[in-house]
Amino acid sequence: MPSFASRDPSAPEFWSERFEQEFTPWDRGDVPEAFRHFVEKSPQPYVTLIPGCGTGYEVACLSEAGWDVTAIDFSPAAVDAARKALERWAERVVQADFFGFAPARPVELIYERAFFCALPRQMRQAVVNRWAELLPPGGLLAGFFFFDDAPKGPPFGIVPAELENLLTPFFERIADEAVADSLPVFAGRERWQVWRRKAH
Repeated sequence: MPSFASRDPSAPEFWSERFEQEFTPWDRGDVPEAFRHFVEKSPQPYVTLIPGCGTGYEVACLSEAGWDVTAIDFSPAAVDAARKALERWAERVVQADFFGFAPARPVELIYERAFFCALPRQMRQAVVNRWAELLPPGGLLAGFFFFDDAPKGPPFGIVPAELENLLTPFFERIADEAVADSLPVFAGRERWQVWRRKAH
């Protein structure tokens, strides 16, 4: 087991240490099936933002499908790993803090993949508020949500009722499916969901 100096998952250093020591149990090495199907079935390409992208395999999937995608991470080591993995799409990965990042174009889709559960629970409302700020009415929040009530993390799980309480003031859920190809760290405790930004 690697030894880490940083214990604060809200700090870039926490994640950089783990990328530098190649301790990334949340990294599946490819694109989850539910997301691949979502892209294939979408009626149009969306201007997409991927916060906390990690290695960012989905960037290549979206770029090759003709989507306008920007992936951000506040960890320099994560950004380096993503750029190396993505090669021709490396310029689509930006080092930035989600809470201060200003997209070059209005965002139509935010993809959630192990970002919400990576941050401490006290940051949840701020994340949801930022999702709501970035997405226009009709915009989509799509991704994987980790449901668990264990006190320690990351990943920090959430119970379904709490997620609904946080999201329903801004969003309506339009898809909710079990996940068949989860990594061990998430197995049996994550669901693919799509939420649409409300008009008010």
